[in-house]
Amino acid sequence: MCRLFGLIGAPHQPPYHWLVRSDRSLLSLANVRSESRQGEGWGIAWYAPDRRLVIAKGIGCAGDPGEREAFTAASARAEPPLVIGHLRKASNPKKLSREQLLGLANSQPFSHGSTLFAHNGSIPLPDATRSLCGEYESEIRGVNDSEVLFYLLLNHLDATLDPARAYADTVADLAKVWEREGRPSKYPYAGLNVLLARGPHELWAFCLSTGEPMRGLRDETVPYYQMTYAGDSTHLLVASELLDTDRKDWMPLTNGRYLVAQDDRGTVRFRTGAIPLAPELRPASYLAAA
Repeated sequence: MCRLFGLIGAPHQPPYHWLVRSDRSLLSLANVRSESRQGEGWGIAWYAPDRRLVIAKGIGCAGDPGEREAFTAASARAEPPLVIGHLRKASNPKKLSREQLLGLANSQPFSHGSTLFAHNGSIPLPDATRSLCGEYESEIRGVNDSEVLFYLLLNHLDATLDPARAYADTVADLAKVWEREGRPSKYPYAGLNVLLARGPHELWAFCLSTGEPMRGLRDETVPYYQMTYAGDSTHLLVASELLDTDRKDWMPLTNGRYLVAQDDRGTVRFRTGAIPLAPELRPASYLAAA
C-alpha cells in the first residue's frame, strides 16, 4: 500500500525538509523493507502562484537511481501554500502484470481542474464501480483503482459540495457495488485514506480502514492505516507516518476520522471530526464481523 504527504501553509519552511531531508521523510519511506517497497511510482503536486497545478511524477521507486534525482528535484521546486506527495505500492485488484501497472497515468496524485487527490488503500471492484462515476467515467485514463475512487468521489463532490458528505457517499457506493457483486472479497475496500484539495487554501484528510492488523513502516507500534498530523497557526502537516522524530506535536488521525485545514491569508486553522458514515459502514461494524 501507499504513503501520503500533505502540507498547507509553512511559508517560511519549504516542504523539501519533510519530503527529503528529515529523518523520516517521505523519500525515506520508499524502501524501508523489501516487502514494503514503494516501487510503482511517486508524485508531488503543488499550486503555482497563479493557482495553476504543477505535478511531477515518476513510475518507479522514488529511492532508486534516476527516480531519486527526479524526486529530489521536484521536492526542491514544490512550494507552499499547499503540497501533496505520494509514494505508490500498487494494489492489483484487476490481476494485471507489473508492466501494465506502471505508467505515469497510474502514478498519483490525480487531478481534475484545480482538484488534487491522493489515496492509500485499494478498492476490490474498480471495473464494476466505474459506472457510478457519472460523467467522469470518460476521464479515467489508467488502470489504477485509486483513479476510479477519485472520480467517484469527485462525482459526489459535485452533488453535495461538502467533502465529508461526498466521502461518506463514496463509501456507501463501494459497499453497494460489493453487495451487488456478491461480496467477492472480504471487505468492500482495503483502505480509504485520502488527501483532497480543491485549491491552494484548503486541505482535507480522511482516515478509514477495515481494521486489518498491518503495522507502520517506521513505527510498528501504530496501525498501518492510522494517519498523523502536526501543526500550528502557520502550517499543518498530515502524513501516513510521522515525518520527523524531533518534533513532539504529532497527533494521530484515527480510523473513521477526517481532518480539514484552511489557510486564511497566512493563518492556518484546522479541526477534526467523525466521518458521517451510516452505522453499518463504520469500521467497528467490520471489526465485529471479522
